[in-house]
Amino acid sequence: MRALIQRVKRGGVKTAGADHAIGRGLVVLLGVGVGDAESDADFLAEKTANLRVFSNADGKFDHSLLDVKGEALVVSQFTLYGDASKGRRPDFTAAAKPQEANRLYEYFVKVLGAKGIPVKTGIFAADMEVEIINDGPVTIWLDSRKK
Repeated sequence: MRALIQRVKRGGVKTAGADHAIGRGLVVLLGVGVGDAESDADFLAEKTANLRVFSNADGKFDHSLLDVKGEALVVSQFTLYGDASKGRRPDFTAAAKPQEANRLYEYFVKVLGAKGIPVKTGIFAADMEVEIINDGPVTIWLDSRKK
């Protein structure tokens, strides 16, 4: 499972049926790969909640999403598994099939929320407009297979 995490001043997602926004926090673009399991989601949710990417009074990364009482916007992003090493069209065969990807995406959201973090989401497999007002900018790549 992969997550591209961006520290934001605000973020939002718009679809035909939903409009969700967060203030200070993290936007998590989450991709589920073939063979991923709940343990991958558990690992990434724990890492996301406790990742120290918010600055202390001295400007050093010392606070987590939990510490700053921030919010999370989690957006499904199968394209994180795109392989563009050959040809001109990315190959997405490493991405999990939609039913399994959605199950693990929803599980990740549930686990992150259970840690006391307010979580908003997009709509799985929908066309979305994602707004990210990056704070820093700070962007972190996490992969559950690189524990």
